[in-house]
Amino acid sequence: MKSFMASPSTIERKWYVVDATGCTLGRLSSEVAKILRGKNKPIFTPHIDTGDYVIITNAQNIKVTGKKLDQKIYYRHSEYVGGMKETTLREMLNKKPERVIELAVKGMLPKGPLGRQMMTKLHVYTGAEHKHEAQKPETLTL
Repeated sequence: MKSFMASPSTIERKWYVVDATGCTLGRLSSEVAKILRGKNKPIFTPHIDTGDYVIITNAQNIKVTGKKLDQKIYYRHSEYVGGMKETTLREMLNKKPERVIELAVKGMLPKGPLGRQMMTKLHVYTGAEHKHEAQKPETLTL
C-alpha cells in the first residue's frame, strides 16, 4: 500500500462562481477557503496547492450577524510613528466590499508562500458581472 501524493502535473482545476447575496460573511469565507485549499477533493495534499478557482459576485450584498457592522474594526499601519488607521466593517462595506471577503478568506488560508499562491485563485467582484466567462465557471451554491 502506498499513500497517494498529488503533484502539480496531476491536478485538474475547475472554476466556480459563488453569489454572495444574503450569505453570512464567515460561513461563505470558510467554504471558499476549503475550495481554494483543495480540501473538498480526494487528492488533497497539505503541502501542494490542489485547490480550484473561485469567483465571488455581489460582494456588497454580504450580511453579518450581531453588532459586527460597528464593532468589527480593520487595522492598517502606514509604517510611520502614530500611523495606525482603523476602519469599521460598515465603512469598509461602503468603500471596498470586495476587500472584506478577501481579508476574511485570507485569514482562513495557510500563512506563507503556499497561502499567498492560493489567494491568487480568488476573484471577488462587487456587482453581478465578472470577466471570467471564457473559463466556463460552474455555479456553486453554499
